[in-house]
Amino acid sequence: MTSTDVPESTRHEWWRVDKNMLLARTVDIEVAARKLLAEQYEVYAEIHRRGLRGVTGHDSLAGLIEEDLRLTPADAKARAERVLALHPTPTFTGQDVPAVAPLAAVAAAEGAVGGAQLDPIIRTLTQIPATVPEEEVRAGEKILVDLARVAGPKAVARAGRDLLARLDPDGKEPKDDDPKPARPELKFVHHRDGSLGVVATVDQEIYARLRTDLDPLAKPHKAEDGERDPRTQAERYGDAFGDYIRMKTASPDLPGQAGESTHILITMSYEDLIRDLGSAQLELAGPLNATDARILACDCRIRPVVLGKAGEPLDVGRSARTVTVPQKYALTARDGGCAWPGCDMPVFRCTAHHIVMWRHHGETKIDNLVLLCGRHHKLIHSSQWKVHITQDGLPEFTPPAYLDPTQTPRRNTLHLRI
Repeated sequence: MTSTDVPESTRHEWWRVDKNMLLARTVDIEVAARKLLAEQYEVYAEIHRRGLRGVTGHDSLAGLIEEDLRLTPADAKARAERVLALHPTPTFTGQDVPAVAPLAAVAAAEGAVGGAQLDPIIRTLTQIPATVPEEEVRAGEKILVDLARVAGPKAVARAGRDLLARLDPDGKEPKDDDPKPARPELKFVHHRDGSLGVVATVDQEIYARLRTDLDPLAKPHKAEDGERDPRTQAERYGDAFGDYIRMKTASPDLPGQAGESTHILITMSYEDLIRDLGSAQLELAGPLNATDARILACDCRIRPVVLGKAGEPLDVGRSARTVTVPQKYALTARDGGCAWPGCDMPVFRCTAHHIVMWRHHGETKIDNLVLLCGRHHKLIHSSQWKVHITQDGLPEFTPPAYLDPTQTPRRNTLHLRI
């Protein structure tokens, strides 16, 4: 590109400018960039407050930022953590939780501090025990923010460690080293925030068997740009455990109920089923939104029970038709794993998605199926992304107009496809 190709508004004859003015201009640009980032954090905070799934279809704020801005997973996660720490966050009760670092948010909006200084401030504040009075927490935050206005991230991090040592001199309570007998137990937990959990205590044999099975599934994976997996070890094992359960319950050798293999019972009203609205009731687990119910219906054996207005059963249908073994082999050969652009999830962690849904008269055939991992399977059901099979037989994904005004189709190039 020559100088004549550059728009007039972007051409500057910096060689004419005094060196002091040059240095001052770099600072001005940095302040302006920080202000814009702070404004972006505010916008994402509002999107999060309104409900990510309802607004964009994403399950997490980091996932939305990664997709929209085409950042690395690590950079997207860092920005998401700043958004959630600098601004109030919504809860299931409808009342917002106060911001972790409100004073830092003010400094960020002024352009006085950037992400490198915000991160150690946020990290310090999240480690302060809940027993410390709020006025002491805010006083400590002011010390860190004032320092960040004139110092770099290393100095802020060091001051944060000193602050923690003063506010929490005893540190974490030491663990009891006395060994306890490993009595096998398994508990299913319903948390107050609506999430579900499993708590287990197992003997050495079961522990070793489970670790042996989960370790390969929990290995870090790389994104298309080669960045490291941003998930924590606990998050990787959580994803691995979910995949492990799906694979195990799909086995025909497992004992079943009422003469059938493992099944899931979902109940919805007839009106909600037709209109794709409302919620469903998932057997044993509780309420389930309509989007997740449709996701389960893509590649699971589900016996639908349709209810009338008074809750009476109107119809108990036969098991929905699922992908056959030969079809799964064909999808494996074609897609090679999750077909979503940039995703490297292998085949065994994917399910077959009906492009035109089964109950919308979509057929279970190769040109109406695509392999998707759990994360992107949810996203395609609840967002404005579209997928279709091209003339050369490969899946292409069209992004929403707000993300790409040209809506240029994208393909996954990670599984040896051209």
